[in-house]
Amino acid sequence: MLDINYIRQNPDEVVIMLQNRQLSSEEPKVSQLLDLDKKRKELVQRSDDLKALRNKVSKEIADIRKSGTGSSEELIGRMKSVSDEISGMDTMLAQLEEEMENILLALPNKLHQSVPAGRSAEDNQLCKGPVDFSYHLDFPLKNHLELGKSLKILDFERGAKISGAGFPVYIGKGARLERALINFMLDHHTANGYTEIFPPFFVNRESLRGTGQWPKFADQVYYMQEDDLYAIPTAEVPVTNLHRGEMIDPKALPISYAAYSACFRREAGSYGKDTRGFLRVHQFNKVEMVKFTRPEESYAALEEILESAEAILAALKIPYRVLLLCSGDISANAAKCYDIEVWSPAEGKFLEASSCSNFEDYQARRSNIRFKADSKSKPEFVHTLNGSGLATSRLMVSLLEHYQTPEGTIRIPDVLQPYTGFAEITQAEG
Repeated sequence: MLDINYIRQNPDEVVIMLQNRQLSSEEPKVSQLLDLDKKRKELVQRSDDLKALRNKVSKEIADIRKSGTGSSEELIGRMKSVSDEISGMDTMLAQLEEEMENILLALPNKLHQSVPAGRSAEDNQLCKGPVDFSYHLDFPLKNHLELGKSLKILDFERGAKISGAGFPVYIGKGARLERALINFMLDHHTANGYTEIFPPFFVNRESLRGTGQWPKFADQVYYMQEDDLYAIPTAEVPVTNLHRGEMIDPKALPISYAAYSACFRREAGSYGKDTRGFLRVHQFNKVEMVKFTRPEESYAALEEILESAEAILAALKIPYRVLLLCSGDISANAAKCYDIEVWSPAEGKFLEASSCSNFEDYQARRSNIRFKADSKSKPEFVHTLNGSGLATSRLMVSLLEHYQTPEGTIRIPDVLQPYTGFAEITQAEG
């Protein structure tokens, strides 16, 4: 969440940020928040004055009783009235603070100065690519659905039968290829300084609140009411919350984690969009990179995360491009975000396979993750970052389609063959 002090000092900047994010309808919340903040200050001041009076008169009552020279009944009666008033103010103060917190939780993050202004995805800025690795697919192409069905490695129909649309089933060498991708990506990241984490796939509400999915995006998350637990939309949630409420040793920074998890998303509101096969699913696999850094190091760390994700695609020789998201397309939690998109030759378009974001102190403030630069310094919030390294669903689309042969088989990228144990998926072996 945003620092209330920043909003007090820079209300116009916050309004401009909302406008740049195409959230002008949220502008009244800034004035509402500042009005509540003013009322809170006045209430705190009045309550403090009454508490000081109560302490002063309580001492007078004690002195009277000690000396035995008079009656303290009138003063006791007055202080009972004062105590009742203080109690009422405490209740009002709690209500005000709850209203303020609800607004703060809903306001999006500040935008980094390098984020381009724009209204939609059409205004995103091309940073790199397309990187095409000189592919020449000069024969009639099958899409990933056709390949998966003909080779018997993917089964979306049976997935729909047992769970519903958007829950794929991998079969045989398709399952082996998916596992190979995950293991290859984990090995790559851990070889480059990331500590591997295998997190829970269900989290509590405090964890979603900490990373910004709750309450604003609660309708996108699967909820288990009986246990008050949520299925994770990404490993970002449990991994970032590993350090919730902690004071991190500054010598440990930066901290880099890589985690595999299944990801679950309701995709509410996505009706009418392309939902074929892996283009939009409710369950998918992803390897996530998460970093905790000092504030002054976070933007260099963002570039490192981006390079790590790109390195996976370079090793697989998958065509891709990198976009810097504009102010109207960036997520509410991110201060700056790159998207990596892979090319689908059968679909004839780019598909998002990774997002790499710097949240600055937005998540850390919600999660109370701090550090002290040294023993004499005041605690300050770390910066948190994450990046998909990568999500396998759209990556699988590009891999299958780019590595198909005129005979309808799938060649396996060289770097994956030690993990799969085979170099090709043929129809006979499917």
